[in-house]
Amino acid sequence: MGTLNMLGLAKRIGARFLLTSTSEVYGDPLEHPQKETYWGNVNPIGERSCYDEGKRTAETLTMDYHRGDGVEVRIARIFNTYGPRMCLDDGRVVSNFVAQVIRKQPMTVYGDGKQTRSFQYVSDLVNGLVALMDGEHVGPFNLGNPGEFTMLELAEVVKATIDSSATIEFRPNTADDPHMRKPDITKAKELLNWEPKVPLKEGLPLMVNDFRNRILNEDEGKGMK
Repeated sequence: MGTLNMLGLAKRIGARFLLTSTSEVYGDPLEHPQKETYWGNVNPIGERSCYDEGKRTAETLTMDYHRGDGVEVRIARIFNTYGPRMCLDDGRVVSNFVAQVIRKQPMTVYGDGKQTRSFQYVSDLVNGLVALMDGEHVGPFNLGNPGEFTMLELAEVVKATIDSSATIEFRPNTADDPHMRKPDITKAKELLNWEPKVPLKEGLPLMVNDFRNRILNEDEGKGMK
């Protein structure tokens, strides 16, 4: 509904509209890495489908307004992004692992930890979105870092960055959890002259410093009550 409302506003005032879609439109992909031409493998009635199908519907609405009403639109499909100032407990895997290790808790890994994700630093994403809005191409464009990590590999990077004694706690996997996720960014490279610059081992310490400061302040606040 938010997308529909904003498309109506963009139509009325002649604005260029940016839809920040998601790699979740690909569902549990049967194509690897995922290109923008891939239509996806999504369970329409699963536990994750409200998000997956919500974003797919948002893309549909955006293209309908573009084709039917001439609204200028841009569509970005954003892959996992991390960085400072994220919510400490937002449930995303990088913030989960970082917050858990700083709090001396075990890292929660769902399933066998062999599912893969690709992680881009927030500044790379911002540069990609600016390039998309400044350019003349509608998209959709994959904006993500093609560096691919299993959850266990991510856990090892977090351990090496924060605390080598950190442990892992395995839990049953969640429903419809994608097995693989990696963007093909050829289109963004060619048409937007964009590609990510910050590898995980450089970006993660910047996020860790921010999280450590906030968790420390949070703990001090609890001690004062």
